[in-house]
Parts: sequence; structure tokens; C-alpha cells
Amino acid sequence: MTNGTEEEQRSMDEKFMRLALNEARKALAAEEVPIGAVVVSRGAVVGRGHNLVETLSDPTAHAEMQALTAAAATVGGKYLPECTLYVTVEPCVMCAGAIAWAQTGRVVWGADDPKRGYRRYSESVLHPRTSVTRGILAAECEELMTSFFALLRG
Repeated sequence: MTNGTEEEQRSMDEKFMRLALNEARKALAAEEVPIGAVVVSRGAVVGRGHNLVETLSDPTAHAEMQALTAAAATVGGKYLPECTLYVTVEPCVMCAGAIAWAQTGRVVWGADDPKRGYRRYSESVLHPRTSVTRGILAAECEELMTSFFALLRG
């Protein structure tokens, strides 16, 4: 039996993942790989971002990096232990490293990334106190990626 707290958390996770999906759609509109992210602290969005790799000609301009930078500026510090990062796709190892350096309290993602996700390399990249939730709105997150890459090939 699911308790109310788990259902409330799932509902909150879906709400913020929808905001991350909105960010991913901004990336898609800019012809970027459609990944979006938001950082939430105490129920409020403190950072958001989407892929800007092509726009900025910067291989580090991933959605998570943009959102973490914005969140650090908003909260006034580099550490984000009270924050949750919502991202539409499992972070790569570079982003997982940044998430660890920020000591982000929690990471929630939609679609797994078996080819480039950080877990392919090491599940211990994240800070030891960072909790992980996977698969929130996974089908919607996967569909955005699948349709983008189908258009590239097509």
C-alpha cells in the first residue's frame, strides 16, 4: 500500500519534471538535443536550463550545468544540499561530477541513458548523500529524444 507521502512526492516530482520538459522543448526549438533541467529548493524553482551546446559552441553547456549555475547564483553559494535537480535524461558523467561538486541533495530524471549516462561509467560519481529517483515521466522524456533523433536521421 502506498502512503500519502509517497504519492505526494510522486506528484511533486511529476510537476517539476513537467517544467524540465518545458525546458527541453526550448532546446528542441533551438535545434539542440532536447534535454531540460530545473533545480528546486523548498518547493520553488531556483535554477533552470536546457542544452545550449550548439548555440554556444560549448561542449559543457548541458542543461544540468546551466541549471546548476543558475541555482548557485540564486541561492548565493556553490553547494546545493537542500536542492533537487530534475532533468529529463540521466546525467552524463561530466554533469554527474558537477552535481557531486555542488553536493546536490537529490537528483530526479526521466529517461535512462544507457549509452552516455553516468551509471555506465560509475554509479559512485555522485556525492554520497545525494539520493536518486529515476523514471519520472520517462515515456514523455524518451519520446522527445526519440523524435529528435528520428528527425536528424530522417
